[in-house]
Order: sequence, then C-alpha cells, then structure tokens
Amino acid sequence: MTTTQQPQSASKGGAAMKETERIQSPMGGGPGRGPMGGGMVGQKAMTFGPSAKRLLRRMEPERNRAYAVVAFAFCSVFLLAYGPRVLGHATDLIFDAFLARRPVDFHAVRNTLLEVLAIYVAGSVLAWIQGYFLNDVVQGTVRRMRSDVEDKINALPLEYFDKQPRGELMSRVTNDIDNISQTLQQTMSQLLTSLLTVVAVVSMMFWISPTLALIALVSVPVSMYATSRIMKRSQGQFIAQWRRTGKLNAHIEETFSGHSLVTVFGRRAEVEREFAEQNDALYEASFKAQFVSGLIMPTMMFIGNLNYVVVAVVGGLRVAHGSLTLGEVQAFIQYSRQFTQPLTAVASMMNLLQSGVASAERVFELLDADEQVPDSTTEWPPAGRGEVRFEHVSFSYDPDKPLIEDLSLVASPGHTVAIVGPTGAGKTTLVNLVMRFYELDGGRITLDGTDITEMPRAALRGQIGMVLQDTWLFKGTIRDNILYGRPDATEEQLLEAARATFVDRFVHSLPDGYDTLVEEDGGNLSAGERQLITIARAFLSDPALLILDEATSSVDTRTELLLQHAMAALRTDRTSFVIAHRLSTIRDADLILVMEDGSIVEQGNHDTLLAAGGAYARLYQSQFAAAVA
Repeated sequence: MTTTQQPQSASKGGAAMKETERIQSPMGGGPGRGPMGGGMVGQKAMTFGPSAKRLLRRMEPERNRAYAVVAFAFCSVFLLAYGPRVLGHATDLIFDAFLARRPVDFHAVRNTLLEVLAIYVAGSVLAWIQGYFLNDVVQGTVRRMRSDVEDKINALPLEYFDKQPRGELMSRVTNDIDNISQTLQQTMSQLLTSLLTVVAVVSMMFWISPTLALIALVSVPVSMYATSRIMKRSQGQFIAQWRRTGKLNAHIEETFSGHSLVTVFGRRAEVEREFAEQNDALYEASFKAQFVSGLIMPTMMFIGNLNYVVVAVVGGLRVAHGSLTLGEVQAFIQYSRQFTQPLTAVASMMNLLQSGVASAERVFELLDADEQVPDSTTEWPPAGRGEVRFEHVSFSYDPDKPLIEDLSLVASPGHTVAIVGPTGAGKTTLVNLVMRFYELDGGRITLDGTDITEMPRAALRGQIGMVLQDTWLFKGTIRDNILYGRPDATEEQLLEAARATFVDRFVHSLPDGYDTLVEEDGGNLSAGERQLITIARAFLSDPALLILDEATSSVDTRTELLLQHAMAALRTDRTSFVIAHRLSTIRDADLILVMEDGSIVEQGNHDTLLAAGGAYARLYQSQFAAAVA
C-alpha cells in the first residue's frame, strides 16, 4: 500500500469547517446558510402570474376529470342563472293581475314556482357532483406534488442539504404543500363557478336590458384596477410570511433537537429571546399580508353597492316608462347581485390564493434546484476485491477555499487505512468522496480499477459499509434496525453479526429481546448500545469496503477492546478506512495517514510514526500524557 501527494497550497481557513458538520446525516442542516439565516434558495420571488400558471399546469394529468368539473359547473351555473328569469315571470303574473284588477292565477304561479324549485335542485345536485370531481383533481395533484418533492429530495446532491436547515426544508415539504392543498381546495371551485357565473349572468342581463347591462359592467374595470393595485402590494408580504414561517420552524426544530444541550449550557433565555424575535417577525409579516389583502373585499363590496343603487334607480325609471316589466327589473336586480357576488367572492379569496401561490413558489424553488450528476445506467457486477485508488484528487466545499489538492493514495484489499488528524483536517471528507457524496473538482477515485463516476451510486454504495460517529436508528425493533443493512439476511446471519459486535450480550437483558421496539432516536437505549447496533448493521451487509468514522467513540473501554478484536476479524479480505481521534483504536492499522489542512503530512504504521517524532507522535503523546495526568 502506497500513498503520494504533491505539494499543495490549501489555506488553513479552507479546512476550518468541522468534518462532523459536513456530512453525518443527509437531512442534517449544516454550514453555508444564506444571508437570511435560513439557507433560502432563490431569494428573488417569482411574480404571481407565472407561479399560478405553473401550479395549474400541474393538473394536466387530471385533465379528463377537470373537463368533467367544467362541464358540471357550466350546467349548474346555467341552471342557477336561469332561475331568476323564471322567477321574474311569477312576479309578472301577480303584478299584472294587480294592475288589471283581476284574480291572480295561482295555478300558473304554482307551476312557475315548482319550475324554479326544480331548476335550483338540479343546479345544486350538479354543483355537488362538480365538487366531488374537483376534490379528486386537487388531491391527485397534491399527491403527485408530494411524490415529486420526495423524488427530488432523493436526487439532490448532499451539498444542498448542507446549506438547508432541516426545519426550513421540512417546512417546504409539509407546511407549504399543505397550504397549497387547502388553497386549491377552497379556491378552485369558487374561481371556476365565479367565472362561469359572471359569463352566464352578463348574458342574462343583456337579454333583459342592454342599457342596464352596460351600466352594471362599468364597475368591472374599476374593480379590477382596485384589486390589482392591492394584490401587487400584498403578494410580497405573503412571500415574506412563508419565508418567516420556514425560519421559525428551523429554529424550533434545532432547539428541540438540542434541548438537553440548551438546558446544560443555560442558554434557555437566549433561545427564548431568538424565538420571540422570529415570532414577532412572523407576526409582522402575517399582519401586513392579511391586512393589505383584506382590503380587497370591502373595496369590492363598496363598488358593488354603488352599482346596485344605480341599477335600481335606472331600472325603476324604465318600469315607470313601460319599457321594462317589474318582473324583468326584479330579475335584473337579482342578476346584478349575482354579478357582484362572484367578484366579491374572488376578492375575498385573494389573500388565500396569494398565500397558496407564495407556498407554491417555495416548493418550485426546491423542485428547480440543481440535481446531482445523473447515474450511470450500466449494469454492475457484484462486489470485487475492494482496492481503492485516489489519483491526483482535488476537492473543496468553497471554490475560494481549497481543502484537498492533488491527493494520491492506494488502499489495497484486506488492508486497514487509518486517518487521523485535528478537527477540520479533511478526514471525513476523504471517505465522503469515496462514497461519492460529493463530486470531485479534479482527479479521480477508482474502486477495483473502475472510476466511481462510471458506477451507479447504488452499486457503489452497495459495496460499502459505513458506521458514523452519530448513530441513526429508526422507530422499529432492534431486529429491523440490524436487518436494514441486508433485508434478505437469514436469522442465523443476523445472530452471527449480533454476536460478533456484542449486540447479542445486551439484547438478552431486554424484555422482548430482538423484538424490543426502539423509540424515536433510540431514546430507550444507551449511546453505546445504539452504536453497537449500527456496527452490527454494517457487519451484516458484508461489504467489500468498510468505513468506520469514530465507530467506537460511544462505547466503554472494555467493550472497545472486544470490538477491536471483532473488527480485526471482519476486516480480513476487505479494505477498511478508519477515522479516529482515539489513537489507541488504530495501533494495528496497516497504514496510518496523518492529515492537516487537507494534506497528508505523514504516513506509516504506528511504530514508524512514533519513532519519527512528528505530528502523529505529538498527537499520541498529547492524548496519553493527558490520560496519565
């Protein structure tokens, strides 16, 4: 096993970020948050129109049901709009009889009223059917959006999650999509019926009296102008409202996740103060958004009432001159109300609609984020020998701060490579590059002679077993958590892995053994027990390449010694990378790489590096001198 490296000029600042912050969990927030402190992507908001159109285009797969919705809505609105015209005929029957001083033909009035009743019942039934189909369209659209977001998250590079606080990302995936669902559900039906109602009512108004219809239509451009002016001011406030919501969620998630640390370090007052600031900022943004958009409805009602007064006065004059009947004026006044009602309803929904579109913009920002480099479609053979080569590799998290430059090394099958050095030296970055969590800036890494960029990520990672310093267990049984690394393993294989990693020893002390349920984040297990389960999970997967990132950091000294023997047997015939701060755990490594600022400053085995008296010897002496002291 050999390793070479050309001189490089990486600054110390380029490696200052802690390795544990770089990648421990693909959902974890990390450094690199944006200027708003929430890691927002695309601070510039899109305009209302394009975002709303894009949201509507997502209903394209439901177009057949959408056509049915329009058809039922059209029939329903036509019947409901025709009702006042028929009802006006009943008024004429009564009024004409009164003027002619003859008995009212109640038989004809009854038939007319029954006809009106039938019309309204049919219109209501069609409206109910329309609502049923519309609900199917909306929920299908939202379901696909959730699926698209899930697929997108799985296709994003890890650096995206480094720049996104977990709470902010979860707010987009949950709160924003739920808000979109509510917006579509509550506005689509009313918007559609309002549009059709306006068309139907205007047609009926022109049928009765073109003069009165023109008078009524004067209010439309006035209403549109007032609404557009208010909407233009309120849209920005709704975008700010949901951004503030995301930031507050990020703060709450971070605080709850680290509640014990907040308590230990006595930072509760500071956390509460920051929460109050974020909460106040959200209050201000929400107040402005709702207040400004809330001006639309009273403005529309004021314009509608003025229009109603003008129509009533002019209509009364025309009845007095005999150019219109009382029934026609009655019907027209009803139509006038029906004409302003959908406009007022649309105005009242604008705050909800703007809020939903603002949420859609945030989801679209996520869907538009750059994805990781596409996978190779080549079929890949089973795991090979596990030889890993770094050939003139260069990498940096920040283009202005080089971290690793022109690094070359070879790790032969069956050998253990230990990587040591201070925090921020580039140790975890090295194995993250092997896992292809990040793309290289230069050079290449090969596994068994093949460039890892030519391998499908699933095939590459299927040959690697990894145990992180921070344990991750999901809610399920201990058996399920171990089998996560190899779902098709037999019971005997599971028990063999558990015995090799000493999980079997503590499991028998639990009430349900391997069927013991693991609480959220493994709260009912000790830190050492959780770490042993993650090691057993990696052992069971039987990888060609093993990566241990401080895998024994959470176990006691006695268990650590037992694990070292088990891992020595496991590492036979497979390449192993071991990241360690406790140098006692890597004494038997075939090669020890000492890293500082992304460079390999020393290499060799334990004895030769101690004899050299360099960086490794200083690290070793500082640890054991502190232990003796």
